[in-house]
Parts: sequence; C-alpha cells; structure tokens
Amino acid sequence: MTDTLREAYRVMRTIRTFEERVHREFATGETAGDEASATGVCLHLDHRDAIVTHRGHGPCIAKGVDVKAMVAEVYGRTAGSCHGNGGSMHGESGVGGGPPLICGTALAAKQQNTGGVGVAFFGDGTGNLGTTLEALNLASAWNLPAIFVAENNGYADVTSSSWSVASDNIADRAAGFGVPGVIVDGLDFFAVHEAAGEAVRRARAGGGPTLIEVKFTHFADGLDCLEWFRARVIERGDLAGRVFDDIDAEVAKLIDDSVAAAKTEPGSD
Repeated sequence: MTDTLREAYRVMRTIRTFEERVHREFATGETAGDEASATGVCLHLDHRDAIVTHRGHGPCIAKGVDVKAMVAEVYGRTAGSCHGNGGSMHGESGVGGGPPLICGTALAAKQQNTGGVGVAFFGDGTGNLGTTLEALNLASAWNLPAIFVAENNGYADVTSSSWSVASDNIADRAAGFGVPGVIVDGLDFFAVHEAAGEAVRRARAGGGPTLIEVKFTHFADGLDCLEWFRARVIERGDLAGRVFDDIDAEVAKLIDDSVAAAKTEPGSD
C-alpha cells in the first residue's frame, strides 16, 4: 500500500510541477488542481488501455508518457513524444472529440478480447455536446469497455451559455442511456481511485461503460488535492512527511533537467 501511495503522490506532484513550469515558461493557462482525477483513474490502467484528453497534460503523465519527451514536445523538439509536431496538448481531440474516439479503442479491445478499456477525459463544457451523448449511447448499445471521466470544474456555465451544465450533474445524463453515473469529490484522491477501480473492473469483466463525474475547483478556498492527500496520509501514519519532501525534490529535478535538455535539442521541421 505504501508503494501505491508513493506512486500516487509522485504522479500528482509531477503533473503539478509540469503544468506550473509550462505556465512559467510560456505564460499559458494552468489546469492545476485536477491531479487527483487523472492519477486516481490512470493508476488502474496498463498497456492494454487507451486514453484521450483535450484538457492539460495530466492524464498523459498519469498514463505513463515519458515526461522528458513531453517537455521536449512542448518546446517543439524532434525528441518530443510527437516528434515536435503535437505541441502542448498531447493527444488533443478538440472539445467533444474524445468520447467518440474512445468508443473506437474500446470496440477494438472488445473485439480482440484484450481486456483493455478506453477512457475519455473531458470537461464540463463537453457534457451537453452531441458527440458526448452519442458516444454514451453507442457505448451502452454495444456494451463497450469505455469509461467517461467528466472533469467538472464549474466553469462551463460562465464560458458559454450554450454549454451550461455546471448547475446540475453531468453524471445524471448517464441514466438515460442505461449507464451507471457516479459523482466523486475531485479533491479526494481516494474517492476518485475507488470509483475508477470499480469502473475499470466492471469494464474488463464485460459489464459495459461507466460515467464518472469528478467535481473540483482550481484552488478555490485554498483547497489543494496534493496537500489534502499529504495531510491525510501523514495523519494515518502511512508515510512520513520527509517521504513527500524527497518526492517533491526528485520531481523538481526531473522537470528542471527535462527543460534544460529540451532547450539544447534540435527543433522539428
């Protein structure tokens, strides 16, 4: 268990440090605060599984994409994970593009009997789009091993009235398609991890898709999923504070070394 806790914190800290460094280097928008969502889900996945996301780098890091290659990609280097051609948003599908794509990977896994699952991470602004609803419908009708992770930060009702879904629950849409819908607190890694574990087990066993709505805010009221995780684990006596300090230092060095290397590598054509 302690190894799992170390890995969970390491992944979340890596996502946070990566995003903060990208923001500092390029003055791009940050998505810090949703680390528990990506980590809680992806720790259940392995080489059989596929993910797609349009929001941030977190799920890619949590799924195991090489961090040095991701940094090189942000800098447009040939050593990047997409050879410098993908830019900052790894695997970007566009708003609403991810859910249909993941139905394809889930169908392939089902037909090939690999036991794999497909996971689509998308924002609250995607909850009402036709592509998302059609993907849920298709996943239900074909009983696909697909998991839909709606990361609801409550911004959609502000950014676009036509996307307004923040006032209710995205997970409620799942019931109309006969798909289980679960709502979890995105501050709580353990809640996300538990819900994702059940969804993954169900999908691998042929039980079909699940929609998980992860609700969180980007540091609202001082809340932080990393600090919450650290405090809870220390309080339970599972890990000492120095373990987290060591991980913080290791991750900081990893990102610093990755940036330094990326700045000296050749760029893509």
